[in-house]
Amino acid sequence: MMSRGVYYLVVAFLSIVGICLMLYQHVTFQVPWIPDNKNIAWDIEAKISFQANTENLPVRVSLAIPEPQPGYKVVSEATASPDYGLIYREQRAEWSKRSVSGNQILYYRVQVLADDAFTTNSMTVPEIEEVLEPEPYLSAINQIKDAAYSRSTEPFSFTNEVFNELHNQDQNAKLLLNKYKKPALIVKILNQAGIPAKEVKALKLEDGRRNQKLISYIAVFNEKHEYNIYDPFGETQGLGRNVFIWNNNNNSIIDVTGGTDSDINFSIVRNTISDQKALELKHNVANQNGKEFVDLSVNALPIEERAVFKGILLIPIGVLIVVFLRIIVGLKTSGTFMPVLIATAFLQTNLSVGLIGFLTIVGIGLIIRSWLSHLNLLLVARISTVIITVIGIIGILSLITYKIGISDAIKITFFPMIILSWTIERMSILWEEEGSREVFKQGSGSLLVAVLAYLAMKNGIVQHITFNFLGLQLIILAAVLLMGNYTGYRLSELKRFKPLAEQINSPTQQKLEADRLKQEIKELKKDL
Repeated sequence: MMSRGVYYLVVAFLSIVGICLMLYQHVTFQVPWIPDNKNIAWDIEAKISFQANTENLPVRVSLAIPEPQPGYKVVSEATASPDYGLIYREQRAEWSKRSVSGNQILYYRVQVLADDAFTTNSMTVPEIEEVLEPEPYLSAINQIKDAAYSRSTEPFSFTNEVFNELHNQDQNAKLLLNKYKKPALIVKILNQAGIPAKEVKALKLEDGRRNQKLISYIAVFNEKHEYNIYDPFGETQGLGRNVFIWNNNNNSIIDVTGGTDSDINFSIVRNTISDQKALELKHNVANQNGKEFVDLSVNALPIEERAVFKGILLIPIGVLIVVFLRIIVGLKTSGTFMPVLIATAFLQTNLSVGLIGFLTIVGIGLIIRSWLSHLNLLLVARISTVIITVIGIIGILSLITYKIGISDAIKITFFPMIILSWTIERMSILWEEEGSREVFKQGSGSLLVAVLAYLAMKNGIVQHITFNFLGLQLIILAAVLLMGNYTGYRLSELKRFKPLAEQINSPTQQKLEADRLKQEIKELKKDL
């Protein structure tokens, strides 16, 4: 048994070390305590994968890299390509290696600052390509073009009418879209009308996203060389918020010579500019002085891993809330840390969709589980059946919500299926043993804890501190250890002593107590 002195010494040591690490990170790298939401830095990492030929032949990989554009400025770029030669040529990064075999992975990382003050633009007017298509495709293109031209006055209104005609001329649209992708088709129609247009590839910037693909947009130009960007799928004008153009010159995104099955995915992490700029400046000074400061954060990891840690480092916040509410407050939950996992699932969806999805899955699962109880199955088979049932429920709900246009509900696939299955099993057994009231109490307690954990983990300041100050994890650990030694009354239990407190504080009881004390004092004096 550890002595009380050693226990408190460990708690104090963890707290002091955690505070010192946070101060070190703040003073050495000037990481701000509170994020500045006005200045945003985006770290974007392109992951290129391909299969090299088995003959150990030379390989050359060419990747289109971003060009200057309004609202964004590329401030740094780096690559991770072991044993490959690298050159930059005409807005492309080119890797080469003489002898390669097996699966290959290359990384290109760029840091982009978002600021409306950046106005440099590299967008150029493309040449109008002659549309040489066989029949009946050419006639279908001309019919859509003529109808849109008659109801428009300039290139931008013409583009909007093309979108309308693709809905009005259903047969022509189906014929053309079976052969061409929608962005390429719209560019052909515009070129057939003598309007310069080209397809551009862009990336939607969302914090913590991995395995993202480039999205096609269309740039349309008028006689004054002014242009507008259109979303061919949403049929709207403008890039929208947090959309970064990766390639705007109609060139291929990636070319691989000497390999097959090439693919490219993007990972994205958002950071405050003060954090990233201070970190970059401090590292530059350290390199010039021949010193190396140790960055005690996850900023040095690859962006794909950083995106993972962005969520993992929030889990201790939820754990802290669970420990406080269970030990100090005395709130009952179904499972110890199930609410934390549910809260992390809420982060991927949103609170309203997450709550509805959770209640629907658990409700249907309990109905099916009650039917399974009549089959007298063994525990392993019963749990396996519940797991498969939960997966089926999630799949059906995702399909239904997608069909009716509720795209956010598709993300209920992020729910921890195994935990949900065990939750259904535990609630079903609890219902049979202690009744529905106890099930409702623990279920509502679990949801309350999950919502509170979600609100804390969703907070921007909490996300900033947990991501940039790893010393906070030691402080949370010390707090959990400290609360784990609490053996007093829970706050929820104090209501049991309310009648006793009222009785003690009543004037009659106080008078009786005073008389009793006086009598005891008299008896003591007699004994003396």
